Amino acid sequence: LLRESAELEFDSDSELDADSMTTFAQNIMREAGASSASPPPGQGYGPMGHEDEQGGALEAREPRTYVYDEWDFRAGDYKPKWCIVREKVVEEGEPQFFNDTLFNHANLIADIRRQFELIMPENFRKVRRLIDGEDLDLDASIEAIIDRRSGVTPSEKVYWRKNKIQRDVAVVFLLDMSASTAEAIDEVRHTSDDQDTPDDPVEYMMWLRNRREGLVRRHYKRIIDLEKESTVLLIQALETIGDTYGIYGFSGYGRENVEFYVIKDVDERFDERIKRRIDKISPLHATRMGPAIRHANSKLEQQDAKTKILFLLSDGRPQDRGYSREGVEKEYAVHDTHAALLEARRKSIIPFCLTVDKAGHDYLKTMCGDMSYEVLADIWSLPQRLPMLYKKLTI
Repeated sequence: LLRESAELEFDSDSELDADSMTTFAQNIMREAGASSASPPPGQGYGPMGHEDEQGGALEAREPRTYVYDEWDFRAGDYKPKWCIVREKVVEEGEPQFFNDTLFNHANLIADIRRQFELIMPENFRKVRRLIDGEDLDLDASIEAIIDRRSGVTPSEKVYWRKNKIQRDVAVVFLLDMSASTAEAIDEVRHTSDDQDTPDDPVEYMMWLRNRREGLVRRHYKRIIDLEKESTVLLIQALETIGDTYGIYGFSGYGRENVEFYVIKDVDERFDERIKRRIDKISPLHATRMGPAIRHANSKLEQQDAKTKILFLLSDGRPQDRGYSREGVEKEYAVHDTHAALLEARRKSIIPFCLTVDKAGHDYLKTMCGDMSYEVLADIWSLPQRLPMLYKKLTI
């Protein structure tokens, strides 16, 4: 497991043998307080053996699991039933993060609300030349007078009224929750963070896990923190105009365990539970984008909206065990993600990709093709940029 990890790499000089690696893994499990015994039936998904990437089709046997094909660009065909997506609801934390974000960005939120409220008057269109309406249509009335004086029977359609055109938009936001989103982005990091890093490998793994889960006090922001703040601001904008929306995260490890996290389901009403879930959005594992996009497509397919948008927010290229790793076949993952985006467009879904990876142009041109994307030059502008991009897409 460690040798094949998408997050851990060993060079040839430090390669661990099988016995050492087994001992290393057992030490980590023991320090974490994990038991080697299988959990009782009905608790979680149970033990999951990793399937061979050269193996065959998979079967979704658990509740809320879904199987999807995967595009093999070299074969020019899909691998049938190749990936399993496991849908899970994000556990609830505290509402403090949500409320703190509202307080810290009060001025920006007020501006975003004003900007989105301006969309609403555009929903009223003046319909002219009607038999009855709110008032006389000046042009039609003049023409009617001229016709009458010319001896021509004038038209009775000399009124106008405003017809309200309802916004008919459904959007799914897909957030990258891979381990790399734990990366610090503050320009000045507190020196004690590095000084407090344990030297012992087992202690270091425990320290890293606690750091990712927010149990170690940080003096800087992570990419995932800005994603969470952006989500809060986005919700304020969407609640202002009443669009149908869902917010999800994705991560996972291996083709048999693509994790799809429900932060707010499309059919859910925004309430205190959503605020508490946002608090628990955390960096997790790897980034198998294709299956996550396909599952998001299925969410949007169930909506009757005239305009459907898939908004993908990531911090880097797709990467997972057997999918794409440094030094190993990067193109496979990029082409599969491209295929998933094309599938969205064929289903009348508008895909848009936003990345905070400054090197994003290197692979987004292939991944998105002629579909829209943006590489955010300044990651700190993410909370402000995300709602504005959405407004631009839906007007």
